[in-house]
Amino acid sequence: MSQSGAPLVALTGATGFLGRYLVEALCARGWRVRAIVRSMPIHEQLAPHRLELVPGDLEDEAALKRLTTGADAIIHIAGAIKGNADSLMRTNFGGTRRLAAAWRQNAPNARFISVSSFTAREPHLSAYGASKKKAEEAVMKLDGDWLVVRPPAIYGPWDRETLSIFKAARLPIHPMLGDKAARLSLIHVRDAANALCALCDGGPTQQLLELTDAELDGYSWAQIVTAACQAVSCRARPFHLPPGLVVLAARLNGALARARGQVSIFDEGKAREILHPDWSARKTHLVPADVWTPKIMLLEGFAETAKWYREAGWL
Repeated sequence: MSQSGAPLVALTGATGFLGRYLVEALCARGWRVRAIVRSMPIHEQLAPHRLELVPGDLEDEAALKRLTTGADAIIHIAGAIKGNADSLMRTNFGGTRRLAAAWRQNAPNARFISVSSFTAREPHLSAYGASKKKAEEAVMKLDGDWLVVRPPAIYGPWDRETLSIFKAARLPIHPMLGDKAARLSLIHVRDAANALCALCDGGPTQQLLELTDAELDGYSWAQIVTAACQAVSCRARPFHLPPGLVVLAARLNGALARARGQVSIFDEGKAREILHPDWSARKTHLVPADVWTPKIMLLEGFAETAKWYREAGWL
């Protein structure tokens, strides 16, 4: 327990989408939050909360020492979601390994929660998934009180990644990228944040866990498209794109991005992830119900998210 009497959590990725909601959940439960940040000012969502800020990044070992020293828990969210194989491995694997080393050296009695991704289940599909798998392995070989937590696709207000789903829902027809039989787990960002917050307080140790909402078998693409259309008050007219067309579009998009000196998240690896038939959570890896249970289902969550997008002028 930190000297102030309130437990201290060290957090990476605090300024990201999930991280901002996690800060809110942690502060509501009485945690003090120390966050490593690369730049100032921080996001407006964090303005109501008192944070201890440590300038630096995952390559700055001195900053990681300041971040972790005296912590009662460490939650690692920060990472790269796009880039070439080398840059993804350097950030996601290398950054996790350095932070885990700082944990073992400076706060060995703290609980260490490393946030991964469902894509680590299938590391052959993409460079991103391979980098997350290596990051998991870096944590799981260590002694101490660690957890690896894999969330599925996360959505909610402020998210720019899933905004495209709601924009597409306003089109005359609604393309679905995956197979008709494919299953995908989803989770609202507040549920994901509350799950991580609950795991800070206790629960299993030295385990790999997966998050999902209460639909344990996941959703079909048709259910997701229909829910998005309902949220924006449009009639759903879904159709499935041929897998080959999805891969071709991803190749072209990646090539165009490279020609412009840019990095696109929608590349061939991302297409293979999208086309994978089963991204539902495994019932053998769920968070115990006495530790945390999800509260927000898809229709409610999509309706709230679409409403926020409209009011914010994003949709």
